[in-house]
Amino acid sequence: MPDPLDDPEDTHDAPLAGAPRPEADPEEKARGICLRMLTAAPRTRAQLAQALAQRGIDDHVAESVLGRFSEAGLIDDAAFASAWVDSRHAGRGLGRTALAAELRRRGVAEDTVRGAVEEISGDQEEATARRLVRRKLDSTRGKADEARVRRVMGMLARKGYSAGLAYRLVREELEAEGADIDLPDPDLE
Repeated sequence: MPDPLDDPEDTHDAPLAGAPRPEADPEEKARGICLRMLTAAPRTRAQLAQALAQRGIDDHVAESVLGRFSEAGLIDDAAFASAWVDSRHAGRGLGRTALAAELRRRGVAEDTVRGAVEEISGDQEEATARRLVRRKLDSTRGKADEARVRRVMGMLARKGYSAGLAYRLVREELEAEGADIDLPDPDLE
């Protein structure tokens, strides 16, 4: 019986172990990159396009793959933005300004950013900011009121809350504690 490995008509050339693999189809390579990235975490279309460009994928191929992924619902910037806003507002207490900046850095279109950030009502934002103020004031008890105010105001500014809202909430919470502090009204200065 002849050995099948010695078949002279076998034209299948399997690469030897350790030999370089032949170049994959560029679309296949782009799909693989996108799928790996999307498996790890949700991504925006802009983030995926940037990753493909960094890996040397032709722009035409990248747009083709990203378009098919969008049509299939694997890339949805509006859903990404909405989920991002919900998560970061609830988890980190970020205000609308900070959330919008984060979404813009991730390449989300301005109208999509506005729509996602508008999901947070003024009342929700104020309630979250008030919770943050109370927590920070509780952790700074015993310190000078001026230092407490600076720390709370700085924290709220970094989290994207307006100065007017921050001053009002800090004033109200310090008054509730019985502190006698005169805070300027930022809207009047």
